Amino acid sequence: ITMVLLWIAFLFFLLCCPGSGSPNKCDEVRKLFHHRPTGAGQPSGPGAESDLQVCVSKNLSCCTKKMEEKYQLVARRDIQNLLQSSSSKLKSLISQNVAAFQDTFEVLLKQAENHTNVFLRRSYRSVADEAAGPVGELFTAVGLFLMGSELSVEESVQRFFDALFPPVYGRLVRPALGDLSPSFAECVRSSRRDLRPFGATPGILAEQIVQSGVAGKLFLQALHLGLEVINTTDHLQMSRECRRAILKMQYCPFCQGLTQSKPCMGYCLNVMRGCLASMAEIDTHWREFVHSLEGLSARMHGPQDLEQVLLGAHTLLRDAIGHAQRNAARLSAQAERQSRDRI
Repeated sequence: ITMVLLWIAFLFFLLCCPGSGSPNKCDEVRKLFHHRPTGAGQPSGPGAESDLQVCVSKNLSCCTKKMEEKYQLVARRDIQNLLQSSSSKLKSLISQNVAAFQDTFEVLLKQAENHTNVFLRRSYRSVADEAAGPVGELFTAVGLFLMGSELSVEESVQRFFDALFPPVYGRLVRPALGDLSPSFAECVRSSRRDLRPFGATPGILAEQIVQSGVAGKLFLQALHLGLEVINTTDHLQMSRECRRAILKMQYCPFCQGLTQSKPCMGYCLNVMRGCLASMAEIDTHWREFVHSLEGLSARMHGPQDLEQVLLGAHTLLRDAIGHAQRNAARLSAQAERQSRDRI
């Protein structure tokens, strides 16, 4: 915020060129007023204007009350433009990072989905085709979670293993069965959570995705929040005192014919400090916000790196299917018993 304050003050400082005009002539004032979107109403020469509210002077004035009001509108527009200009680069940087972050997520999810399908085709070809749909649904759900959705990753993982169990049961646990009938396949699917054919793997996978993904999810949300904060400061509501101070600093000299004068840097800084006093309160919170972003960024690396978890999901899938194959006899007996009970 301090840098923004200095930058805006410097820009205000550059608004006028060095030098001074004649206090007895209004020609330059009329020309400048005519070329600004302020309208008509300028006097043809200096006069005694007793109804001016801000640009009051003992000397004759080149301004009317109507001109003063329009200058105030222009001054408000000027500071608004300066605020937006000073924050535009930061907004652009954050927006670019948001887009890059989202693109990275999308590429990573697609790679992980392809990696998992390739693994199934190479290691468990008989179930690969039926598993492709559930695999796609799983990584779509993970993507929605990372992009801010409140859906349950654990439930999405559990649904994936529910859908995976019938083909694994028919082709790997009891390969003689082959394709299961729709009713028996539904029975097997619905009994998966009771039978626990894949051991602890579903819970482990869900936990790893959440732990590795929550930092990235929060980081993306934080970047969006940063944009909202900057957009709010772009539309600062200036107080009456601020508007009058800017008018007095920037345009009141025009009323004395001093169209080429410029305020000193200290004056600009004091005016901006007063106008941006409410924004200065944000400074501490913004620094904490940036520090939190650094912490989230650090959490996205290491053993819980999201890329490692997603691209390594196939290893947990291998462990899960292996667990089901090793427990084929128990699962067959339990599945048959549950099937009879349902009938």
